[in-house]
Amino acid sequence: MEFHSLAVRQTALSLLRGGARNAEVARRLNVPLGTVGYWKHKDRAQRGECPGAHDPDCPRCNGSPLDGQAYAYTLGLYLGDGHISQYSGHRVPNLMITCDDHWPGLMDAAEEAMRRVFPSNQVCRVRKTGCHNVKVYSKHLTCMFPQHGPGKKHERRIVLEDWQQEIVDAHPWEFIRGLIHSDGCRITNWTTRMVGGVKKRYEYPRYFFTNKSDDIRKLCTDTLTKVGVQWTVLARGSDPFNVSIARKDSVALMDAHIGPKH
Repeated sequence: MEFHSLAVRQTALSLLRGGARNAEVARRLNVPLGTVGYWKHKDRAQRGECPGAHDPDCPRCNGSPLDGQAYAYTLGLYLGDGHISQYSGHRVPNLMITCDDHWPGLMDAAEEAMRRVFPSNQVCRVRKTGCHNVKVYSKHLTCMFPQHGPGKKHERRIVLEDWQQEIVDAHPWEFIRGLIHSDGCRITNWTTRMVGGVKKRYEYPRYFFTNKSDDIRKLCTDTLTKVGVQWTVLARGSDPFNVSIARKDSVALMDAHIGPKH
């Protein structure tokens, strides 16, 4: 966690009170955008300037529209590498997806999908060393992701509710894409064969999805089977954490719908 001096915070608040935008202050002072937003909120709260409670519509609570395609992708991201938490100083919890800086396209896709799922809430990026956390704050996160609970996901049961399964069934490739973008990869394997007495090297692409949760791996493999992708499980030591897709036709199907991270 980054800490900033009182002088930096006071300078930021002075600029914000003068009408500067959060992004401008963040750039000028080299402070994460999320931190600037938090300082502004605390300052406004202390001065009694905060607006009334924000109560956006929720598809689960009042039947507002839900972008199923974006939700299926976001659900895959959440199950693979996301988590929901709530800081003591915040009024509502946040959903955070950690994205490596090597994959800016993935970061853009995650932010776009989260905006479509939560159109009434702000989505932000918080810079960390080598990565960014894409975050959205909402009081309805546990409505939308009922798999949230205490402890690590692989240490508790992960079962989709009927309404979630219906969305995954309607948008299976988006769900798989979210899982692969979070806890998966596309790599190039190689092997050697003797041809005419000469050892030759052959390369071939392969997809992996790696997750410690038996339930999440099964959600992945069940969905892969439904879209016609053949898969196997490779053990890491004695633990079968790796779902492998190596058959040529299945890799071609994955390439057509998923492709490598970018």
